[in-house]
Amino acid sequence: MVKIKICGLTNINDVLNAHFYGADLLGFIFVENTPRYVSDIKNILSYFPLEKRKKVNIVGLFRDTDINYILEKIGGLGFDFVQLHGDESPGYCLLLKEKFKNKFNESIKIIKTFKINKNSLLLNEKYDIIDYEKNIDFFLFDTYHPSLSGGTGLRFDLQCLGKIKQKINKPFFIAGGFNPDNVINAIKEINPYGIDISSGVEKKIGIKDKSLLERFIKNAKHS
Repeated sequence: MVKIKICGLTNINDVLNAHFYGADLLGFIFVENTPRYVSDIKNILSYFPLEKRKKVNIVGLFRDTDINYILEKIGGLGFDFVQLHGDESPGYCLLLKEKFKNKFNESIKIIKTFKINKNSLLLNEKYDIIDYEKNIDFFLFDTYHPSLSGGTGLRFDLQCLGKIKQKINKPFFIAGGFNPDNVINAIKEINPYGIDISSGVEKKIGIKDKSLLERFIKNAKHS
């Protein structure tokens, strides 16, 4: 069954609703000066009971930042994943894992995001996608936007993932432009490990719509 990641969470009500309807991963954005940036994650998590947290994975999203910033923001808080949304190198990914292990004795998993512009995968010219496989746990493919790093509501051509799938040996998420009405066909077409959604279940930026959350998760889980 496909995994569901609800990203861009900014408040405890949305966290609890996403958990209640069956989300597998809950994502919080720590990229400053972006619409869904979370400034006080400790306060949000303080209202999320431990027995509920055990049933989901908590994800912190960062983009092209110093590793010490990541450690400062979420180290020791029980996060399960770090999602890297920029041009981070394979070496950066490895060092991040090592620092979490050494400082907090936490085995953090890494989701590395890659952008697709129309039907082309965008890569740092220094690295190929397969260079990341040893140092990360999951890939995520999202729609390219010149100014926004995510939550654009725009879709890329899923057919372009065919060739990419042949190159990688790690599970992957897809993101970008999904909603309760198109998620079933997307899952059937590409068979991803997981679906990542933010704006597709919002009533306004940073605030999730309860009914959209319920419909999206129900449709995805039963596709």
